[in-house]
Amino acid sequence: MGLEPITDENVAAVCDLEVAPDQKRFVADNVWSLAEAYANYAHAWPRAIVRDREVVGFLMLEIDLDDEDGRPYWLWRLMVGRAHQRQGIASAALALAFEKIRSRGGTSIHTSWVPGDGSPERFYLGLGFEPNGEMDDGEVVARLSLAGTST
Repeated sequence: MGLEPITDENVAAVCDLEVAPDQKRFVADNVWSLAEAYANYAHAWPRAIVRDREVVGFLMLEIDLDDEDGRPYWLWRLMVGRAHQRQGIASAALALAFEKIRSRGGTSIHTSWVPGDGSPERFYLGLGFEPNGEMDDGEVVARLSLAGTST
């Protein structure tokens, strides 16, 4: 399993990935996410999630060490293609992302999710993310401490 930069060789596979129809309201389309990464190239860290040389998902961090809210690391996007879900891929990809953050001296990461039936809330809570009481554009904001933990 690996996190690979988006390249000419894998961009089509990343863009072709889809989630199940009932998940679409919770996950941004990868084409849109890549457009945001391009527009925010100074802080976006988009990666293809690759298993056995096949693109199976997409992950994007926002890395902004000068973030005025004190949130230098943000899990901006995470999706696993519908044919590859429930195989531990998302957790494994996040473990790799968390290791990158730790290697840069980071001690926490934030994320957010759209609340509602079928949302990824249970997944994030199961990883140890803790809602901090904030909402961002209708999404629950949560923080995960990376200090002294390994995934």
